[in-house]
Amino acid sequence: MGWFFNRKKSSQVAKDRLKLVLIYDRSGTTSNNDMINMMKRDIMQVISKYVEIDEQEFEMDIRSVKGEEEGMSSQLVANIPIKKIKQMVKNR
Repeated sequence: MGWFFNRKKSSQVAKDRLKLVLIYDRSGTTSNNDMINMMKRDIMQVISKYVEIDEQEFEMDIRSVKGEEEGMSSQLVANIPIKKIKQMVKNR
């Protein structure tokens, strides 16, 4: 029954998916649109807890960049339009 309560937080799920995308990218395969869309949905869900965002204008992409010393690396680039910051209530 312990497996039932051992659920990952959405931030950890997003982090795991990002790792997979980076592995695919480094292996030379094309980016997986389904995986990017899942990551985008997870990131929107986490960010939406704190700010109201324009989901229609949310953009996210993974790019390969050639660095001077590191060689090829990947970058997660996101454009997240914020409509307003939500009022946060402290839990005591």
